[in-house]
Amino acid sequence: MSTIEGTAVARVRHGRRARSRRRATLLAVLVLLVVAAYVASLMLGSTVYPIQDVVAVILGQEPPGAQFIVGRLRLPRASLAVLVGLSFGLAGATFQTLLRNPLASPDIIGVTEGASAAAAVAIVTFSLSGIVVSWVAVAAGTGVALLIYLLAYRRGVAAGTRLILIGIGVAAMMQSVISWQLERARNVELAEALRWLTGSLNGALWRDVLLVLVALSLLGGVILVQARHLTASQLGDDAAAALGVRVERMRLVTMVAAVGLVCFATAAAGPIAFLAFLCGPIAARVVGHRGSLLVPAALVGALLTLVADFAGQHAFGTRLPVGVVTGVLGAPYLIYLIVRVNRVGGST
Repeated sequence: MSTIEGTAVARVRHGRRARSRRRATLLAVLVLLVVAAYVASLMLGSTVYPIQDVVAVILGQEPPGAQFIVGRLRLPRASLAVLVGLSFGLAGATFQTLLRNPLASPDIIGVTEGASAAAAVAIVTFSLSGIVVSWVAVAAGTGVALLIYLLAYRRGVAAGTRLILIGIGVAAMMQSVISWQLERARNVELAEALRWLTGSLNGALWRDVLLVLVALSLLGGVILVQARHLTASQLGDDAAAALGVRVERMRLVTMVAAVGLVCFATAAAGPIAFLAFLCGPIAARVVGHRGSLLVPAALVGALLTLVADFAGQHAFGTRLPVGVVTGVLGAPYLIYLIVRVNRVGGST
């Protein structure tokens, strides 16, 4: 090897090491921000508790005045916010990576709408509540995702663009079902349905935390195992297959796992608007487009959920569900993204 070639190779290796260090540093910063937001959500509110009281509650002690507010109200709420954010962020980045389209988010292509429509029917028509509504939402969201996949499946492949378009159509149908249910609901049912449909962490229980934790551990693990194959799929189906990836099998496994994550998170906290949609693009801005965005997007989801929920509770003079805050953030970005895609499409 000549001196010039050796220098070029050394520069490439140095660049890779520098990018790896930068990525690791940024991931560490995201983790610290999530921990800081989590602790702040436990300490701050209408009553402020010192950090030693918060730590004592977490360790199972009962400091005077803090056990109920921190232990019974704030701790399960903040824990659920972290787990739901991780789930939505991971699932959203999985869909966007898999289908190579920033619009391919489960809250855009109908998965969360399917779960929401089923929950509305369960609450309004059958007067169900509690954990039963959650399981109905999980089952319906999974069924709607399967329907979208089957409708998009042609010639052995579920093409990304076709899946997105069919998903948007199914989402519109599910939204019609939701509107119909709300129109015929009585006052008590209407209040319960609206609380569920806006996406809220109010009344978070440890059973919800445990449910999402188990789903995230199992289904999130399946997705992370497929992370390298997902990254390869960004090169296109043919290139990924040439690298040894069983594309359709990988796509089906990761989509089932991502749909499961979305359904369990939606069952626990409702369809938090645009959360899955926002996490991937924000993570790409933070750590760059090289490498997998799954873990960065999951961390962004946890941070965004914690911050949005805290802002909804304390920043506007009235208590707003977390889904309202994320909706305010996500809707303008969706419009911007659609306009940008249309401009690019029109010019090519």
